[in-house]
Amino acid sequence: MFFALSKGMPANPVPSSSAAIEVVGLTKRYGPGKPAVDNISLSIARGSYCCLLGPSGCGKSTMLRMIAGHETVTEGDVLLDNRNITTLPAAQRGTAMMFQSFALFPHLSALDNVAFSLKMKGVDKGQRHEQARSLLERVAMGHLQERKPGELSGGQQQRVALARALITEPRVLLLDEPLSALDPFLRIQMRAELRRWQKELGLTFIHVTHSQEEAMALADTMVVMNHGRIEQHGVPHEIYNRPANEFVARFMGGHNVIDLPSGKVGVRTDQIDVLDAGEPVPIGMQTKPAVVTDVEYQGTYVLLGFQNPGVARTAQTTAELSVMLAESQFAKRPFAVGEPVQLTWSPNAEHPLHP
Repeated sequence: MFFALSKGMPANPVPSSSAAIEVVGLTKRYGPGKPAVDNISLSIARGSYCCLLGPSGCGKSTMLRMIAGHETVTEGDVLLDNRNITTLPAAQRGTAMMFQSFALFPHLSALDNVAFSLKMKGVDKGQRHEQARSLLERVAMGHLQERKPGELSGGQQQRVALARALITEPRVLLLDEPLSALDPFLRIQMRAELRRWQKELGLTFIHVTHSQEEAMALADTMVVMNHGRIEQHGVPHEIYNRPANEFVARFMGGHNVIDLPSGKVGVRTDQIDVLDAGEPVPIGMQTKPAVVTDVEYQGTYVLLGFQNPGVARTAQTTAELSVMLAESQFAKRPFAVGEPVQLTWSPNAEHPLHP
């Protein structure tokens, strides 16, 4: 189902395929050496919120720009609603891009920023302003339509940028780290609004981020990337609880990677208990000696870091393992840096990690 921006604006026909965007063998090379995006194939469902997630340089923004038409494709194809758009100009694709910097014209009012693309298409002033006002009202910015970007807060600028992207009636909205320039409180507020707008409009959103928390809060589908390849994709709950390999487990956080004779396993930080050294370990539980290296108070919980005993701590090393203890539990037994302890967990908490 597609949204109507205002009366008289026609809805596009809905094709039969359930995929809004498909990339097939998508590759981007900038020169000799490893590609920035390396032979990726992916299908993104219509009307879903998809987050491309990964560390800096993993290829997620390059992939988004190839979908948008702002970066040429070296190999492979991009399809939107079963139509091959690989070589089409950005303006003819049926996508719209929301940039990290918002890229608003500083000399234009919010109203004229939103209406600008219609002006370039030759739409008369009255009609384009009517459509722009309708969208500004939708994003709760109608009362500030005459203000210029420099007179708006970061969150208000983002709403104007969203309205400007929507006025082109895209089938797919592409967002390149749209929340990274906002302060933490506003970032949480705006991600809730993005999710609400996506559901209300029924559009497909493809959102690039390096924030695991942001992706889990927003996405129907998460795509975890590294070195130009997809490491794992699926629903956030599945990826967080069953990471496919060591990279995903470490990148997503909240997991420990533990070497056992049978291979590497992941165990969530909230599924490990801490016992005093020498305290009896319950039958059937896995155990590992450790030394406390970090104690971080996080409000509702305390995050403890541990190293193997006998391993010297340096400025370059980080805690080998982490455990999340409820604040009330830590208050009963407040562990201190340097204490020898035992870490215990149930074998049922282990998740095997592929190489």
